[in-house]
Amino acid sequence: MNLSRIISGTMNWGVWGVNHSSKKMSDLIKVAFNHGVNSFDHADIYGGYTTEESFGEAFSKTGISREDVFFISKCGIMYPSEKHPIKVKHYDYSAKHINQSILNSLNYLKTDYLDCLLLHRPSPLMDVSEISDTIKSLLKDGKIKSFGVSNFTVMQMEMFKDLKISYNQINLSLTHLDSMNDGTLEYMQTNNIIPMAYSPLGKYYTNDNPKLKKVLELFSKKYNCSDDQLLLGWLLKHPSNIYPVIGTTKVDRIKKSIESLKINIETSDWFEILEASVGKRVP
Repeated sequence: MNLSRIISGTMNWGVWGVNHSSKKMSDLIKVAFNHGVNSFDHADIYGGYTTEESFGEAFSKTGISREDVFFISKCGIMYPSEKHPIKVKHYDYSAKHINQSILNSLNYLKTDYLDCLLLHRPSPLMDVSEISDTIKSLLKDGKIKSFGVSNFTVMQMEMFKDLKISYNQINLSLTHLDSMNDGTLEYMQTNNIIPMAYSPLGKYYTNDNPKLKKVLELFSKKYNCSDDQLLLGWLLKHPSNIYPVIGTTKVDRIKKSIESLKINIETSDWFEILEASVGKRVP
């Protein structure tokens, strides 16, 4: 099963967000799927370790075949919560913890495998050899179909020389351009690593940038789309083949996000939007 170009992020589906009922969550899954979104992004910690279970229960009611969807999950963060009343937030990438996290995710999501497992954030105490051996075993056993990372720099990805990294989920948007300027996207292109962009709308709706708003208003009319669709279309034009992870819990926003795939921004317009965001011409 291939990853859909628009990925639905589930972080806000449960108690960390709108706290959808099982029926509403099931309906949202079906709407997303019926409009071309077959990929759902999870993490073990979402909802204080409760959202995967809620999603799994909701998915079981949709009638959608497991083989027709792409389940992503992340592990590694130890998050203080009712289920895990630990003293301090930290990271754990021991073989024991990774294996247990996978078993939990498979159980909660009611599946035999994850299409992709991501390491949620880099840890200063990562034992690359132990992680690699654990991931290879999970791949061999079929419990995960592919492996990736999240929030990793080029040097941190370089550490995993004997393990194929297929994805890196990063904070990337028109208002958060670090990975576009520090060589991360170029490295990923060179090594066939697909960028998943979380928070793809960035801080457009919370930052006061009149120039950017004016430019997006102009081009929204030109391309007959909304400003949020234009923000996604701007990312989609990048040659690194960015896959936006949308965090919306609203049906109409999901539909609009899919329609952004049809937008083909002209090169000069793309740079004019970039200039408006950063406040200066490209060098």
